[in-house]
Amino acid sequence: MTVVGLLHPGEMGAAVGAALRAQGETVLWASAGRSAATAERAQRAGLEDAGGVTELCRRCEILLSVCPPHAAIEVARAASDFTGIYVDANAISPETARTIAGLQPQFVDGGIVGPPPLEAGATRLYLSGGEASRVASLFAGTTLDARVLSDEPGAASALKAAYAGWTKGSGALLLTVRALARAEGVEKALLGEWRLSIPGLEERSAGAGRSARRKGWRWIGEMEEIARSMGAQDLPTGFHEAAAEVFRRASEEE
Repeated sequence: MTVVGLLHPGEMGAAVGAALRAQGETVLWASAGRSAATAERAQRAGLEDAGGVTELCRRCEILLSVCPPHAAIEVARAASDFTGIYVDANAISPETARTIAGLQPQFVDGGIVGPPPLEAGATRLYLSGGEASRVASLFAGTTLDARVLSDEPGAASALKAAYAGWTKGSGALLLTVRALARAEGVEKALLGEWRLSIPGLEERSAGAGRSARRKGWRWIGEMEEIARSMGAQDLPTGFHEAAAEVFRRASEEE
């Protein structure tokens, strides 16, 4: 049995922790400074409270970070005394992943694709780094499908950035063009044309709006990380910088 630490159990992190608990693993979290909502999620997932981050790092063998992208480096620094395998499963750029690798000697880069893993077959955890295979084996038989990409930190984050660059990025574009049509008084006509020529796009745009209002605050940092990924490869950054602004505005509507 492996003792796993979890920083910090939001909706996704708590579900990942619950998947490990269902396999009989011990999963710890640190309640110090966390909200009542986080504590409730951790309790529902069956996580054991270690109190503070220092005690969490002392007791666990593998430490898993699942947090908003903008906080990934700060969270890694807070666990600077940890000596085990540190897994960053956040939506960050390859460059940010490699920065964290410099803070955590036994670093595994991770990227989660899909919803919180409540049932098998819906969610993948892509992994890269020297200890990626060991981390993948931890999830064997769980609701989270762990797949090793390579030994190089940054590969998993690159895949996540490319994937979300389309899925969330295209959602931001839909919200923007529909906002233009609304502002110009032709939204009804646009929706009518979509029904004729692109069936299903109206509902997709409505779903993008619902998701952006609920999760847009978290996606701002993700779009900024994707823009960094693009810039590092001399690709245009403007689209995802604009997507970050779209999600910022959407989150303010909630």
